[in-house]
Amino acid sequence: MVNLELYRVFYTVARCGSLTRAAEELYISQPAVSQAVKQLESQLGMPLFDRTHRGVELSEQGGKQIFDIVARALAELGEAEDRLKEIKAAPTGTLRIGASDTIFHFALVDKIAAFHEKYPAVKLHLINTITTETVELLKNGKCDIAFMNLPVEDKDIEFSSTVMPLNDVFLAGERFAALAQKVQPLRVLHDYPLLMLDGNTVTRRAIEQFSRSVGVQLQPEIESGSLELLIRLAKSGAGIACAPREYVSRELADGTLAEIRTDPPLPTRGVGIAFPKHQPLSFAVREFFKLFRPEQE
Repeated sequence: MVNLELYRVFYTVARCGSLTRAAEELYISQPAVSQAVKQLESQLGMPLFDRTHRGVELSEQGGKQIFDIVARALAELGEAEDRLKEIKAAPTGTLRIGASDTIFHFALVDKIAAFHEKYPAVKLHLINTITTETVELLKNGKCDIAFMNLPVEDKDIEFSSTVMPLNDVFLAGERFAALAQKVQPLRVLHDYPLLMLDGNTVTRRAIEQFSRSVGVQLQPEIESGSLELLIRLAKSGAGIACAPREYVSRELADGTLAEIRTDPPLPTRGVGIAFPKHQPLSFAVREFFKLFRPEQE
C-alpha cells in the first residue's frame, strides 16, 4: 500500500501545477516534493506528470487516470477527520463567504445572522465582489463558499443548488410609467434610455445574450456596477432600469417603480451556491449550507 502522504503531495502538485507552489502550500522543501513524486511514480510504475516550461501537468496515461479518484479519497478522509473534530469541540475558525453586495442584502443577511447566533465562535469574513471576481476567489482558495448570479459555467468550481430565482424585468419611474400600461415588444426599449449593470457582470451578459438571440440590441445610456444606484436613477426619471423583480418588491408595492412587461420576457435566472472543486468542506461550510437545505437537518 502506497504511503497516503505521497498521494497528498501528488494531489497538491496537480492542483498547483508547480512543484514550487506545492512546496509552499505543504510547508516542505521543493526537493522533498520532487522526491515524493518520484517515489510515487516508482511505486505505481509510470510517470504521473509531464514537465512543461510553465511547471508540470498531469500525464495522459498516469496522472489524469487517478487524479479524480485521489481527490475524492482525500476529501472523504478530510470529512472523516472533521467529524471527529466536531465531536471533540464546537466549530471555530473562519468562514469566508463570497457574494455581491446585492446577494448579501437580499439572500444572505438572515442566514448569516442565524449562523452567527448558533456558532458565535466562528469568525465570518464576508467578501463583497461581483460574480466574475467571486469565481476567481473560489478557484484560488480565497473563499470557502460562494453565492453567484447564474448562469456561470466553470469546470473548476462545484455548483450545488439554487438559493433563489431571479426574474429580470424593466423598471420605470413616473416619467416612463405609461409604458407599463401594456405589454411592450422588447425591441421598443431600444428607443428609450436604458440603465444597466456593467458589461463585465454575469447579469448584463445574460441579458445581452438573450436579447441578441431574439434580434434585439439593447444599448444602455448609463452603466453602473451598483444595482441600487440604477434603481434610484430609474425612480428619478433618468431612464429605464433592468433589475431582478425580487430585488425591487418594495418599490413595486409602493408604486415608486412600475414594471414594464415585455414580449418576449427576459428568461428566469437564479442565485446559485458554489464550492471549490475537489476540496473537503469544513464543518462550518456544511453547517452554513444546511441553512439553505433545511430538509437535511
